[in-house]
This record gives sequence, C-alpha cells and structure tokens, in this order.
Amino acid sequence: MQLRGELLHRLSDGEFHSGAALGAALGISRMGVWKHLKALRELGIEFETVRGKGYRLPAACELLDRDTILAHAGRVARAVLGPIEVLLETDSTNTRLREQAQNGACSGSVCLAELQRHGRGRHGRRWVSPFAANLYLSLLWRSTRGAAALGGLSLVAGIAVLQCLRTFGVTEAGLKWPNDVLAGNAKLAGILIDVAGESAGPCAVVIGIGINVDMQNAPAPAIDQAWTDMRRLTGRRDLSRNRVAARLLDCLLPALATFESAGLAPFMADWERYDLVSGHRIDLRLPDDIVHGTACGIDAGGALLVETSSGRRRFTSGEVSVRMTK
Repeated sequence: MQLRGELLHRLSDGEFHSGAALGAALGISRMGVWKHLKALRELGIEFETVRGKGYRLPAACELLDRDTILAHAGRVARAVLGPIEVLLETDSTNTRLREQAQNGACSGSVCLAELQRHGRGRHGRRWVSPFAANLYLSLLWRSTRGAAALGGLSLVAGIAVLQCLRTFGVTEAGLKWPNDVLAGNAKLAGILIDVAGESAGPCAVVIGIGINVDMQNAPAPAIDQAWTDMRRLTGRRDLSRNRVAARLLDCLLPALATFESAGLAPFMADWERYDLVSGHRIDLRLPDDIVHGTACGIDAGGALLVETSSGRRRFTSGEVSVRMTK
C-alpha cells in the first residue's frame, strides 16, 4: 500500500510519467507499476494511458500529508493532537479509529483517508467518498463526562465545522439538527459520532467529519440527496484540503475542551445563530412514525424541541432524522 501511495504522489502533478521512469523511482519493474495502477483503478481511481507518453491522472490533485497539516495547524491544536494517520483508502475513518481506540490509542488521534470504501452517514446511510476530492477526517476524543452526558456533541462539532468553513469564504451555510451542514438546502458536510464506554464514566468518542471540498468529478448519480461543495460556494480553485484539515482541527479541538468542561451551554448562542430548522414546519422521521410540527430550537441537552398538535415534544439525537417541509 505504501508503494501505491508513492505512485499516486508521483502522478499527482497531472503530467505524463512513463512506466520506466515510475519503476525506476519506486524500485520496481514496469510490470510492477502496471499491477499497482491496476489495483488503484479497482479502487475507483482513474488514470489515462497513452502509448509513448505513459500514465497520468485526469487532473493534478493535492494529496493529504501529515506534515503539511501539522505545519498549518495552530499552536493550541498541536499541543493536544495525537498521531495523525493518512491513508490512501480504508473502509471508513471512523471504523479505523474506533478499532485503534480499542487498542489504546490516545485522545487527539486523527485518521484521514483519500477515499473510503464504505463511508457512513447516520442510520447506516452511505457517504459517497470520491478519491482526493473531499475531506474524510475522524478524531478520537477520550471524555470523562460519560456517554449519557454527551448530548449535543454533534451540535458542537457542527459549529466547529461551520467556523472552519467560514474562514475559507463559505458564509451562507448553516446547521440542520442534529449533524448536517447545509448551504441552500444542499448538503455541504456531515458528522457521525461513535461512542464506546460507560454511561457515567470514561468513554472513547470518535467524531467523523466529511466535508465536500471539490466534487466536480464525483459520481453524482450515486448521491441520493442534494449536495454542494466548497469550490462551488466560493468559486475558489486553490482550496487546499490540507489547510482545511488543519483549520478544522484548530476549531474542533478547543470546542471539545470547552464542551468537556462546561457542556453545551457556551454554544447555545452560536447554535441559535446558525440553526436552519427553528421556526420551520418540519417532519420528524422516527423508526416507526412521522411527527409533524414546528421546530422550536433545542434544549440544554441538545434535544430538538417540536411543537405538535399534542403539545411540545423533545427528540434526542440518534432517534430521528429531520426534513424541512416546503
């Protein structure tokens, strides 16, 4: 797998490279180069082959790099970061980091991938993860608050994501409870929280964040909802995923420290400012029912409050999905 990463690094400039030159650089034969390229194609990574010129990716791309992310991260984030693992591909960064957490990985550990074979959203939905187009990042955070006290954590993560995006010029996005970042009713980013541990004691939390950076070559038919990306919203072609990752960690890690010490209260004003749902007529989809009503914000535990025909009701994360009605 390391050789394939090095091969992609050689091809990331978008220029043609001959099999002989690639083989010499990697210390393998031309046939070995072809076998690795074939394996990359099987992962969904396309490349061009032209006789007499060699191989190239359809366009130049920036690959994720641990050292570059660290170089752009702020002092506060670097002080609490654990190891940063950058993978060519994985089933999902959350799954990978959850397994590492079970083996004793430290708080602040980060996993990123260029593509995910089985990226996940809430309720087992698929998160489409094209190669080198977006940001797929998971962070391990070990909390002493206990799983029962983590209500609202996805909201805090959403606020951190939005703060990160705004530094790159994404100004019109907002938050849809409990874990979606939307712009113009199209999905821009999502959050998935995995928790393992005691209800009232130490627990390991894996916070998975997917941000659409540049989806111009994404398999659009595979995506079952409206989506957008940072490039469309900003018009910028110079967006660096490494810089986005660094800035995301700069925003997320201090937010988690605040949440650990003070809970959701310090974030309530930000949530109210970015909340796209409050005041709207909505449908709440439960596993075996649909509740109709008007969203009325959140309570101190991060639960959604809905005014229904039978009175105001409270719904917690993980039990509902929300769709705003027209």
